[in-house]
Amino acid sequence: MTTFAEHVELCLARIGSDGFAPAFADFVETLAVEQIMVFAIEETRARCLLSRHFSKGALAGTLAASYLDGWFLQDPLLPELRSLVPGAVTVRHLDQIAEGMSPDYRRIFFDEVGLRAKTTLLAAGERLRLFVSLYQANPGAGAPAEDVARLLGRLVLVHFERSGETSGPPALAVLSERERAVCEGILSGRKAEAIAADLDIAASTVVTYRKRAYAKLGVTSRAGLFAICRE
Repeated sequence: MTTFAEHVELCLARIGSDGFAPAFADFVETLAVEQIMVFAIEETRARCLLSRHFSKGALAGTLAASYLDGWFLQDPLLPELRSLVPGAVTVRHLDQIAEGMSPDYRRIFFDEVGLRAKTTLLAAGERLRLFVSLYQANPGAGAPAEDVARLLGRLVLVHFERSGETSGPPALAVLSERERAVCEGILSGRKAEAIAADLDIAASTVVTYRKRAYAKLGVTSRAGLFAICRE
């Protein structure tokens, strides 16, 4: 079994590379987190940089579609994120921000999807301002310790500050090479048969890779895939 220190060491070694996202996801999975999502927040838009789901219920497509459609502007933590000095990473829990939510925001992002616990890491860099959201359906599982949560935020911030632009949607970086290729084919509007021909595999294998990719990303449909890959 990989130790805590080994997980951290592997993440540090892969910062700025394509190998960071899978290593980071493996690390997060050990912390009783069901879904992690990383959003880069800009003045008038938000982008999903990372999405990884670890339990049976798929949440990412539902959460991202609404959040990226403008609801991020009603995030009660947005003013704090925008005021952070570069290099700062702070930790906030659901019970600390619940009173600042509008009823509709609470309904869409928590009640309707069955989320009962959330830890949000606010991370500010020279180029990026990030929300790193750690979701749990069971509050009894316990949130990551504060120092561990800040470490997660720091790792993600340093990685995305260094990595710059990617050749494909950043959210797909947690996937295997074949899973990513299938999702990129779907995003380009190609059907399973055409993707299979491109990759020299059977159409049924494309379906298998698609199912695996959707499960990892926390989406259940093309619409959910498009939501987390929106630029």
